[in-house]
Amino acid sequence: MRKEYRVKSEREFQDVFNSGKSMANKQFVIYTLTKPGQDHFRVGISVSKKMGNAVKRNKIKRLIRSSIQELSSSLKNDVDFIIIARQPTSTMNYQEVLSSLKHVLSLSHLFINKS
Repeated sequence: MRKEYRVKSEREFQDVFNSGKSMANKQFVIYTLTKPGQDHFRVGISVSKKMGNAVKRNKIKRLIRSSIQELSSSLKNDVDFIIIARQPTSTMNYQEVLSSLKHVLSLSHLFINKS
C-alpha cells in the first residue's frame, strides 16, 4: 500500500480517535473520520503487543493490508480510518480476516453505495 494511503503520524491517529466514530465486531475495532475533498481513503493499522511477538504482529498487519487492498475499489474516498486488531485475529487466516473486515467496514458504512 502506497504511503499516501496510510495514516502515519501520532497526531493523525489522535485526530481520528478523538473526532471520529467507532464501530466494532469481535475481531476488529474501526475508527472513522470523514475528510471532505480528500482524493482517496487513508488507513492506519494498530496491533497490540499483547497479540504476540513482532513476527506475529507483522503477519496480522500484512493480512489486514492485503484485505484492504482487495476491497479498495469499493471503499469511500473521503475518509480516514484506523483498524485495531483484537485478540481473535492472531489465529485467523486470510479468508477469515477478509470476511470479518468486510463485516465491520459495512457496519461503519465505508463501502460506496452502488445503487
